[in-house]
Amino acid sequence: MGDHNFQEFKKDFALLVEAGFVAVKQLDEVSARRIFQAAELINPTSTAPQVGLGYIALNKLELKDAVKTFEKVIEREPENHMAQIFLGICFLLSKPKRERGEKLIREVMKKSTNPTVKNLGATSLEWADKDLKKKNLPFLIAKTQSEEDAILEEVVVEGERGQEAKEVPATATEEKNAVTGNPDLSGKSPKQ
Repeated sequence: MGDHNFQEFKKDFALLVEAGFVAVKQLDEVSARRIFQAAELINPTSTAPQVGLGYIALNKLELKDAVKTFEKVIEREPENHMAQIFLGICFLLSKPKRERGEKLIREVMKKSTNPTVKNLGATSLEWADKDLKKKNLPFLIAKTQSEEDAILEEVVVEGERGQEAKEVPATATEEKNAVTGNPDLSGKSPKQ
């Protein structure tokens, strides 16, 4: 299909991009990726398909890929407020860059006249204040060694208060022996 044949689909470009975002929302990465790539073929000068591909990476929490994609979009189109908001969200998810993300989102919200961008920014900042700033979030990766030691110490102290701590089997055979009461570590049943 020659380049001239894509011209007939240009009128559907916005619908195609929207369909890509719908596919992401439905967790259909394969379709979303194909739709954004098709949109890119139809209109190679638009950054919308790239924003969509970055959005896929963001949804998968592949933050390095998402950041790289949104930064490339912003480099090509410095006033792309949606890409800037998504970049800010990526930064919110990285504890060392969280303040930078909040600052970026606030700046974009001041500049943008798009209500969708403003709403996404406000929701993101609210989420950051409400949930991301809590201590001991289960999905935060970077705990310091002293935090890990404190958690371990709490577990040990709790175990000493209650019943005697049970040894956790290291293998399936040891687990089976613990359940059956078989002291033999070979995993064979005792002969009767």
